[in-house]
Amino acid sequence: MGDRSIRVLGLDPGLRNMGWGVIDVSGNRLTHVADGVVHSDDRDDLARRLVTLYDGLQDIIRTWTPDEAAVEETFVNKNPVSTLKLGQARGIALLAPAREGLPVSEYPPNLVKKSVVGAGHADKTQVQAMVRMLLPGFQLSKADAADALAVAICHAHHSQTRRLVGGIMAGAAR
Repeated sequence: MGDRSIRVLGLDPGLRNMGWGVIDVSGNRLTHVADGVVHSDDRDDLARRLVTLYDGLQDIIRTWTPDEAAVEETFVNKNPVSTLKLGQARGIALLAPAREGLPVSEYPPNLVKKSVVGAGHADKTQVQAMVRMLLPGFQLSKADAADALAVAICHAHHSQTRRLVGGIMAGAAR
């Protein structure tokens, strides 16, 4: 198995701000490619906001041509209406890359934090500091973008392990 570079799109779902980050993964080397936030206007109705998020993600996918996508799972808020709206935004985060034929993986927030910081209950500043350390050249502009890059980093670590184990298992089956 060579060190072919794989481009990963990480997504941090949100209805107002959907963070995104793109990294290239080659072996154990991670390279920052791009990041940002897709915004929807809270004055628009829900359907229009979801279309805005979908269209923004489609533009990102077509511009940066990722090979795989990773989405952070959402947690349950105390407010059921907010939870439902966040779930709908998360649906867009899953749908947009899937419609483009990308494999999409999901990771719980604690696993993302543990993969990046080493502790599942790390705070946002710890995650942002490690993202900057792991991706030289990344300049923090939006917390949502840093969170999305953390999701991409988590995916890079876990997908490499899955590929390695899959290769070993395939070799053992011969």
